Amino acid sequence: MSNTDTIESTRQKFRTLIPVMDERMRRQWAATEALALGWGGVTAISLATGMSRNTIDVGIQEVRMREKQRGRVAVSPRIRREGGGRKPITESDPAIMHALEHLVEPLTRGDPMSPLRWTCRSTRNLAEALQHQGHAAGDRTVAMLLHRAGYSLQSNRKVLEGTAQHPDRNAQFEHINAQVIAFQQRGHPVISVDTKKKELVGNFKNGGHEWRPRGKPESVQVHDFQDPGLGKAIPYGVFDLTHNQGWVSVGIDHDTAQFAVATILRWWHKMGQKRFPNARKILITADGGGSNGSRCRLWKVALQELANQMGVQVMVSHFPPGTSKWNKIEHRLFCHITQNWRGKPLVSHQVIVNLIANTRSHAGLRVQAELDTRHYQSGIKVSDDELAQVRIKRADFHGDWNYAILPR
Repeated sequence: MSNTDTIESTRQKFRTLIPVMDERMRRQWAATEALALGWGGVTAISLATGMSRNTIDVGIQEVRMREKQRGRVAVSPRIRREGGGRKPITESDPAIMHALEHLVEPLTRGDPMSPLRWTCRSTRNLAEALQHQGHAAGDRTVAMLLHRAGYSLQSNRKVLEGTAQHPDRNAQFEHINAQVIAFQQRGHPVISVDTKKKELVGNFKNGGHEWRPRGKPESVQVHDFQDPGLGKAIPYGVFDLTHNQGWVSVGIDHDTAQFAVATILRWWHKMGQKRFPNARKILITADGGGSNGSRCRLWKVALQELANQMGVQVMVSHFPPGTSKWNKIEHRLFCHITQNWRGKPLVSHQVIVNLIANTRSHAGLRVQAELDTRHYQSGIKVSDDELAQVRIKRADFHGDWNYAILPR
């Protein structure tokens, strides 16, 4: 048998046996194979197994020692001799952790006493900086040291709402929470509404990754210029807080108050009325701006039509300025839709509707969606006389944020 055949045969045996051998068994097995081959055996076994010559030499010494002492000395249960193995880098280089902390500390964010700290420098850059200082550390060693010190990689998190917070911000949150609980206890519907980010329709890049055959990414347009024939998609959502269900109307025209109210009415006819057949009131939680903003006159006029058609009292509570991300629909519906269509080009309105309608979550979220092809005029002005016709009843606490529209 040629030397090449011997190496390949040994490699196959090693791959078969390696799952059932510990470190000592591996080196002693390699030693017996090398001894059996004779001259050049250590080199051949090293090439076949990837083990170093020194390791195989140690195994040979152990095999010969066992043969000499067979029957006279019990075999030690230890795999390595006392003090064997590579020393931890913090032991061989005690100053490395201090040097690493010094590099990270200027860019460390958050509470320095927190058990979880994080750094925005890459492990590779930190390793290079340590090497320039004379510390022999690679990027994996740096990652291990940072992990042991309580660091982890984290992204930015949108939680700061600016320095100019409204003084009644927390009180409004408490008011909304109390209203939601009261409505749910009485069996009345509670919905969260908002417009999702408008999307270009066409073969354009969509953020995220999708599993595909290696080296075969889906091809999309280089430039994201709006297709005049396809335009944009405007998803307006209604989220039922009680039953974890959502409705999304995908508009093709303008995001107006009339489009928002039309979507709520669609939800009521398709989903809400079946869930709440005895409802006499409905609570809507919404952002303070946009097509459903607290200062939008057309929103209130459109809500009057909604109350008339539904035959129920429509109560509205707006979130304070700068707190739109607290709206439930954002992190219980819209985030799952974004996750579901990640990496998929939104090539048509129907594709968008299908992707939204097939959105699910581990918490049991179910979504229905439809395309709304109607056109909604933008820039409609509401006069004082028209606004006066709205049967609005404002709450004692922040009547500009909390009010009810009574049906005629």
